[in-house]
Amino acid sequence: MPTPQELLRAGQPAEALATLQQQVRREPGVARHRVFLFQLLAVLGDLPRAAAQLEVAGQLDPQTLLMVQMYRMALECELFRREVAAGRRTPLIFGEPAEWIALLVESFRRSTQGDFPGALDLRERAFETAPATPGQLTLADGSTHSFEWLADADPRFGPVLEVFLQGKYDWIPLNRISRIEFEPPSDLRDCVWAVAHFGWSTGSEAFGLIPARYPGSESSGQPGLQLARQTDWSEPAPGFVTGLGQRMLATDGGEFPLLEIRSIVFHSATPTETAEVSDG
Repeated sequence: MPTPQELLRAGQPAEALATLQQQVRREPGVARHRVFLFQLLAVLGDLPRAAAQLEVAGQLDPQTLLMVQMYRMALECELFRREVAAGRRTPLIFGEPAEWIALLVESFRRSTQGDFPGALDLRERAFETAPATPGQLTLADGSTHSFEWLADADPRFGPVLEVFLQGKYDWIPLNRISRIEFEPPSDLRDCVWAVAHFGWSTGSEAFGLIPARYPGSESSGQPGLQLARQTDWSEPAPGFVTGLGQRMLATDGGEFPLLEIRSIVFHSATPTETAEVSDG
């Protein structure tokens, strides 16, 4: 019988889950099985069960406690993110919200209600005044790519980045960031949340997590999207494009998968207070 790891490499997360659960039943006291199960459940979007397995791992092995604390907050942020994606909550905004950010937040909310014409109008107005963010990014292969502007390839986000920061789900305007250093993916959870070190335009720094997949990827039923191995685009209304699967960042020179990026340096960033402000 294939191992859970082999099934994952073959792009079969549901089958890997069934096999792993059998393994956990045979060896319930092995912490690494619980950590693996937490990660696989997170990939598949079963957040309550993922949280339960994470807590068990912490009880079985005290050496996992730092990881447990970090990803307990990640799961809580992911639940809040789902509420935002459903239009029931609004994201926190890092720094003082500019008018263009408020327009983008309202555009996102309108899209969750099916008002795509209204969402497009608000988004166009936001993009007209959002500042450009020139800089340079470095990929895993060591190549560097300069850009005049960078944005999320999913226009719902564009010049903001989804980040889990200090236990909260934030939209961070790219012009508030001076640099991002990404930890190379090394475990299954990294295809759900990318670990990043941020330098802010104020000179301060922080660690955070960037959702590696677009909202709804976990429930797509497509392993390539769930495991962030591909990105698919859909157009629910003319001119309104949304992504599933691995997050992509776009520049004037091309598009780059998030998990292939190792660093981004912005050459001009707008100083801001580091307080997080809700737009309502």
